Amino acid sequence: MARVKAIVDGEAKRKHLVHSRQQDAVTSILRTANYLDRFCSPVFDQQGITSQQYNVLRILRGAGLGGLPTLDIAERMIEQAPGITRLLDRLEGKKLVRRERPSDNRRQVLCFLTKPGLDLLRELDTPVRNKVNQALHQLDESEIEELIRLLELARGEQPSTTYLPAASSQ
Repeated sequence: MARVKAIVDGEAKRKHLVHSRQQDAVTSILRTANYLDRFCSPVFDQQGITSQQYNVLRILRGAGLGGLPTLDIAERMIEQAPGITRLLDRLEGKKLVRRERPSDNRRQVLCFLTKPGLDLLRELDTPVRNKVNQALHQLDESEIEELIRLLELARGEQPSTTYLPAASSQ
């Protein structure tokens, strides 16, 4: 038993040597994303939807009256969903979205937010905003701006220079 403990301790020390601050950063980002998802999920659970379904509804609200093709929704998702069709099936079953095939391109499927979907989003706007504020209450505005800037850089994106809450569609 002592020999096994010594081997495990040796492995732990060796792994620690190859461990990097970049790995710490990625682990911290993933843990924080999971924490925020779990922290906000009770708000969605009360309405009978998931955070991914909420994300789709927000994307469609941002798209406006023109709707969006299914693949465009999948590309804009916060968490990539391989089963976007099933996700949309569930939302359509709840009458929160509708889908149409344009007559000029029968291969494409356009998705639209319905009035009940818009009403649900409006109902969720305040509770979600309150939950997010509660989750990030220990950060001031400049820290939040810096966090956003750093995360955009980590994703290889050009950092946004201005915060426009109304322009957010995801």
